[in-house]
Amino acid sequence: MKIILLGYMGVGKSTLGNALAKELEINFIDLDAYIEQKEGKSISDLFVNKAEISFRKKETNYLKQILNHESSFVLSLGGGTPCYANNMELINKYSKNTFYLKASFQFLSKRLYNEKNVRPLLQHLKHLDEFEDFIRKHLFERQNYYFLANFTINVETQSIENNITQILNQLN
Repeated sequence: MKIILLGYMGVGKSTLGNALAKELEINFIDLDAYIEQKEGKSISDLFVNKAEISFRKKETNYLKQILNHESSFVLSLGGGTPCYANNMELINKYSKNTFYLKASFQFLSKRLYNEKNVRPLLQHLKHLDEFEDFIRKHLFERQNYYFLANFTINVETQSIENNITQILNQLN
């Protein structure tokens, strides 16, 4: 069983994925952490030193490695992973258990504003208005990819336990 969680940064993919994997007693893989471990550098460093397009190519290669594993797992993707190359097509080829963890831009803006200095795509945003506009536009651009997931879970109105129950009820 391969369960894949996707959605915008800060939506809780890693937190929910880790809890879900424990519930199912299977491996949890955070794609960003996997890349950092393989590359020996932080995602921020990979973005700064090599530019985003170079990072996205590496990300796709590591995604393919993980998807080709025979074992069961819960995989938490980076927020941009589904939006590059043919990643979403690849993801849906390997799993029918893909979940878009959905939240509004207001919810995400509140959650991410204090973390902006450790998020490579947000570090340049200085003012709250500018930050909210960026999140709104970026989320709008990415949602078409996110909606290609097999299921959508609205995470901002439920507890982690309720989100896990909802996912468990949808598993194929």
